[in-house]
Amino acid sequence: MQFSPIIFACVALGGALGAMSRYVVSGWVNTALGHGFPWGTFAVNIVGSFIMGLVIELGALKFSIGPEIRAIVITGFLGAFTTFSTFSLDVATLYERGNFALAALYVTVSVFVGISALFGAMALVRGAVQ
Repeated sequence: MQFSPIIFACVALGGALGAMSRYVVSGWVNTALGHGFPWGTFAVNIVGSFIMGLVIELGALKFSIGPEIRAIVITGFLGAFTTFSTFSLDVATLYERGNFALAALYVTVSVFVGISALFGAMALVRGAVQ
């Protein structure tokens, strides 16, 4: 892997945009759906998985994605937008509150729906491109 100032700047730019987007989307979703369940984290993880599927599949089938775009979108934006560490904290919080079943449900549904969103986006791109 080659490190360059341009790639670092791309990661930083994408990361800043991803973090700000996560803040806005998560806040909006939590306000709309309530704070009893980590809906905001759930939403950004699913949306982030879907965007990852679109970008990866479009890059594989339709467009040549250079290292700068990969750094901005995949490493920077999606790395900051999706929230695995926040997801882990949400699980721990539910668990510590004694909501064991809800914590297990959150893990199961987040992983299944997130991976399904990624595959769904890939299938969508394949259907549109081929």
